[in-house]
Amino acid sequence: MDVRFSTDPSGFRRMTTEELRKSFLMDHLFVPDEIPMVYSDIDRSITGSAVPVKGALKLLGTKKEMAAEYFAERREIGVINTGSEGSVCVDGKEYAMAFKDALYIGRGVKEIEFRSSRSDTPAMFYFVSYPAHKEFPTTHAKFSDAEPARLGCQKDANKRTIYKYIHPNGIKSCQLVMGLTELEDGSIWNTMPPHTHQRRSEVYMYFNIEPGSMIVHMMGQPDETRHIIMRNRQAVLNPSWSIHAGAGTQNYTFIWAMGGENQVFDDMDGVKVNDIV
Repeated sequence: MDVRFSTDPSGFRRMTTEELRKSFLMDHLFVPDEIPMVYSDIDRSITGSAVPVKGALKLLGTKKEMAAEYFAERREIGVINTGSEGSVCVDGKEYAMAFKDALYIGRGVKEIEFRSSRSDTPAMFYFVSYPAHKEFPTTHAKFSDAEPARLGCQKDANKRTIYKYIHPNGIKSCQLVMGLTELEDGSIWNTMPPHTHQRRSEVYMYFNIEPGSMIVHMMGQPDETRHIIMRNRQAVLNPSWSIHAGAGTQNYTFIWAMGGENQVFDDMDGVKVNDIV
């Protein structure tokens, strides 16, 4: 488990490119037959992945970082499959997971296993976890059942569809909110104009990016921004005081996950494009 400690806005302004990437970028996910994880002090999120090739992968708690007997002892988890068909076995019950299907795993679940249907084209599970103080039932959602919201326009190069999985009007959770956004051909901007949300942090994971392409992910306070160059299947931590927006050299898909005090999706403080420096 990689442990990350965040900085405040003043310290952020003085960080080098290497320091920014070391603090906020997660670029070692989706390793075959491993479950790499990043534990952040930003709302105590854990971000990880599982690519089962040779066999099932068990998600285990850790004594050092989590002081837990099992991973979901005091946590809830959101899982989205970004690869081929697979399944997640939760306390003996198996949930089939197709491409872009989601699974919410509630607090108190003791055994979690990730499995692929085929070893030559494995599932690629991505998950984000936050602490939970209440139990909610484990719930599976097909991509076709996700709540879509179409935003943006081709003129502004940000025509996109947001699919909500875990939210107050969908799968119920303690504090986790999660879904994915797909950009249409010719659109490159996500979340523009950008925003902050003081009451929760957010994690982005970009995928469906071709080799040779990239995402320029913008961070920081609106009056002094920084950026991180990102590639396929990389994730980034976004503190509550930071904007989070990006543009790619092609259209792409990204998974967003939030945790904090408020689950209302529209609880955000918008920033005008003219105010960004």
